[in-house]
Amino acid sequence: MSYDAIIVGAGHNGLAAAVHLAAKGWKVAVIEGNAEPGGAVKTREVTLPGFRHDLCAMNLSMFAGSAFFAEYKNELTAAGLGFVPAADCFASVFRDGTYLGVSTDLEKTTGAIADISPQDAAAWRAMLSEFGSDAPHIFGLLGAPMPSAAAARVVWKAWRAKGAGWLYETARMLFASPRDFLDARFQNAKLKTMMAAWGLHLDFAPDVAGGALFPYLESMANQAFGMVVGKGGADTIVKAMVGVLKAKGGELMLGTRVDKIVTSGGKATGVVLADGRRYEAKRAVIANIHPQILFGKLLDQDASCQEFERRLARFRAGPGTMMIHLALSGLPDWTAGEELKTFAYVHIAPDMEMMSRVYAEAMGGLLPAEPVLVVGQPTAIDPSRAPGGQHILWVQVRVLPAEFSRDATGEIGGRNWDEVKDVYAERVLEIIERYAPGLRGKILGRSVFSPVDLERENPNLIGGDNLSGSHHLDQNFLFRPVAGYSRYKTPVGSLYMCGASTWPGAGTGAGSGFLLGKMLAK
Repeated sequence: MSYDAIIVGAGHNGLAAAVHLAAKGWKVAVIEGNAEPGGAVKTREVTLPGFRHDLCAMNLSMFAGSAFFAEYKNELTAAGLGFVPAADCFASVFRDGTYLGVSTDLEKTTGAIADISPQDAAAWRAMLSEFGSDAPHIFGLLGAPMPSAAAARVVWKAWRAKGAGWLYETARMLFASPRDFLDARFQNAKLKTMMAAWGLHLDFAPDVAGGALFPYLESMANQAFGMVVGKGGADTIVKAMVGVLKAKGGELMLGTRVDKIVTSGGKATGVVLADGRRYEAKRAVIANIHPQILFGKLLDQDASCQEFERRLARFRAGPGTMMIHLALSGLPDWTAGEELKTFAYVHIAPDMEMMSRVYAEAMGGLLPAEPVLVVGQPTAIDPSRAPGGQHILWVQVRVLPAEFSRDATGEIGGRNWDEVKDVYAERVLEIIERYAPGLRGKILGRSVFSPVDLERENPNLIGGDNLSGSHHLDQNFLFRPVAGYSRYKTPVGSLYMCGASTWPGAGTGAGSGFLLGKMLAK
């Protein structure tokens, strides 16, 4: 069997590339080793029947704002894609029993900020006003191949519209740490802490250079546009993409593992499956998998790739993650206020000191004493995910070591995650209980995925790294995954990469898959 393009891996980036190529008339096949598509975007009943949990990704705002969705919106919607908006987007709780949050109602947000700092409320409004004119240039750069003439045009247009001073300030932000960026603009520690928590959704502790951009973009984008979750589950985007792909004549093979990528004359020409079947690819093989897996397992050793493989071996994983899924009889009773039950995300990251401490402990191979928690409340926005009147909780535990030497507190014994994951999950629940007493009494069922479990579920999440590689400056922009190969090519002709390990990195924006699809089908 012969195709124009074979995509290895049915994550949302691979599906985006497949949809676009099929729309341009290419004969496309997507081959996925697991029994279901989606990569890190899956929804499953992992606690009790009727409780639908997003295994990893929950927030679909990046997809809703993506160029891919803009181009295929009508078809995706017709195929069943549904979003549910959250008016109350995210909040942080603090040790003194208070909270601060961001809602799409600007008066609500700034009113809460003004209660702790009138000057910061004015600064927030000013930043939002500037964001309105800055966002097209910033998102334009993030949505362009790196490097490329398109990226250069974005910079040139920004210079024409905003001047050289704006370019300098934006470059400073791209290199700044969250703390330095926020200290220069706000006064109150709670506001700065609330924004800085977004840095640890990637791997940016408060003092890590290059970490300012994500807290800025997430805070302003949530204020300006809000947050969305998938109706019925995050897998709504995957189901819709599969539907569009099939409608355009593309094929999806599930439970079918690629054993080898075939090369001839320095070019990728097809794949061999684990069961011995062989498929030819006339124009491209696209690997929507971690590049270290691609070159470590699917390709034969080739002298022409040795330098690339040597540099790729130094591509660092980000910190590990634990996911805890709870089926609940009711939402947490937050001490800071009943209104917290309406927020999509509640961050338990009460000060920058603990954020710095947990990062240092995890990077030092310790089980953190007090991890950062992202508590998702999807049924507060979409009640359809649980039986009537009941709820689910999505708890992302950040940041953790893939392997550890000991517990930072000395309380937990054990040598690996299989031995300690349940006891560590109890530590997490105890932390939530400090801010929402009585949570344990509402738990109907739970499922815990340690960093090791996440890698077993999806081998691309090496060490439980849901970023598919650190986003520090030396591994971002034109250095992702390695310098000279940020435009999705590899040293092997007709073999391309996409996914979170490639520019523009992690998230649900389908950026790399769509950019690659457009580059191949001009």
